[in-house]
Amino acid sequence: MRRYETSVEDGTIYVGTADGPLRVGPLDRAVAVVGGPSWTITYSDGTRQRHPGMNTADEGLTVDVVDMIHAMTHSERFVETLAAQPAEGTDEEDISPRLGLFVGKLLQNLEGGVS
Repeated sequence: MRRYETSVEDGTIYVGTADGPLRVGPLDRAVAVVGGPSWTITYSDGTRQRHPGMNTADEGLTVDVVDMIHAMTHSERFVETLAAQPAEGTDEEDISPRLGLFVGKLLQNLEGGVS
């Protein structure tokens, strides 16, 4: 199954598509939405109880959010869904639906720890 890469050019996040790069949104907004340029991996007590066999050796590790963005790859289905979202928000305070979907996936990756 084909995977599409993420790139950053001139402060803008792009995701590859079969038709070329798709503009996702500003890198600085994505970093701000997740709380800053670094993320420390933690596991709640609830998570540990629900998944007692989970490897938590990466707890306490701090990762660079921009490096994580660069490392992200996406399925064709995700890319199609991303492309269908509006690229602009409704006002300056909102992030676009497209960037919001991307940041949601980024947060899943950050919260899931390092494989």
